[in-house]
Amino acid sequence: MKNNDLYLYSLSAKIQFNLRYFIELSYNGKNYHGWQIQPNAITVQEVLEKSLSTILQQKIAVVGAGRTDAGVHATQFFAHFDSDMVTDENQLAYKLNGILPKDIAIHHIFKVHKDAHTRFDAVKRAYQYKVIQHKDVFLNEFTHLVKQKLDVAKMNEAAAILLTYTNFQCFSKVKTEVFTYNCTITEAVWKQEDDVLVFHISADRFLRNMVRAIVGTLLAIGLGKISVSQMHTIIKSKDRGKAGTSVPAHALYLTQVQYPNTTNNER
Repeated sequence: MKNNDLYLYSLSAKIQFNLRYFIELSYNGKNYHGWQIQPNAITVQEVLEKSLSTILQQKIAVVGAGRTDAGVHATQFFAHFDSDMVTDENQLAYKLNGILPKDIAIHHIFKVHKDAHTRFDAVKRAYQYKVIQHKDVFLNEFTHLVKQKLDVAKMNEAAAILLTYTNFQCFSKVKTEVFTYNCTITEAVWKQEDDVLVFHISADRFLRNMVRAIVGTLLAIGLGKISVSQMHTIIKSKDRGKAGTSVPAHALYLTQVQYPNTTNNER
């Protein structure tokens, strides 16, 4: 075999076996310092990478669909990894669930095209924030308790204003590196679901701490501390100090990450 032929054979072998996979998972964020690996703190990404590396017997790096803060949960999350050691996706999911802690669950593992990316290809993300208005021993770890009466109609009136803007710097964590503060919000509404008041919000992307800052602002409006019309002033100010207090993380859930049909879960 000539050198050029050997090079082409080696290159084709690399392309053939260096395959990319998406993992669909969920996790209870209570015991984790968020998704992304951090020094001196346990994270979901770290636990998943170690488990995959153990099973596949090779160093595996995992890329997530986004970054969730400490204590935030995900009912649907996607991550991707590259490997030439996967022979059966369903069997790998079964083995992962066997060694992962009980607060991380693998739902599906599936092959995607080599350029598919869980973060950059996502076209929509959805969150829910859950509020209760009376003490409940079975819900208190996963909802935010607000004892005072809330004017939900005003909260929804203010939430609708979010859909008329794109720059949400006022709701972003101050020390964060982003190229733009623009996001397209397609849904923002409060719904009463049994004993839980749930805020549903969807957008193409979110800034760090954005949902918790929005919820804090809307709750302030519901409590009569801020008027509905002030939502315009807050957003236009681009000043985080003008918006409401960031609500606790333990009641926030990432509920959906959506991709083009050519990429992911329309497999």
